[in-house]
Amino acid sequence: MEKNEVKEPIQQKWIWIGVVLMMLAIVPWYFPRGGEITIILGFPAWALVSLFFSLILCGYLSWLCVNQWNIVEDMEEDRK
Repeated sequence: MEKNEVKEPIQQKWIWIGVVLMMLAIVPWYFPRGGEITIILGFPAWALVSLFFSLILCGYLSWLCVNQWNIVEDMEEDRK
């Protein structure tokens, strides 16, 4: 990586698209209103789907922090 190159993924559209899609998946707006609620292992299905996508979002954000952001300070970078 060049010295002047700064990794700022907040400016990359693909990151925001992923976050928005996962946020839309977390909110169970796509389940039908009323009617019978499906229970899986004692929990409503919508709760398990929300939990699943919440964990996916946490993993995605953790991956972004570890792999996409350059958090090395300028002085530390100069030593290399």
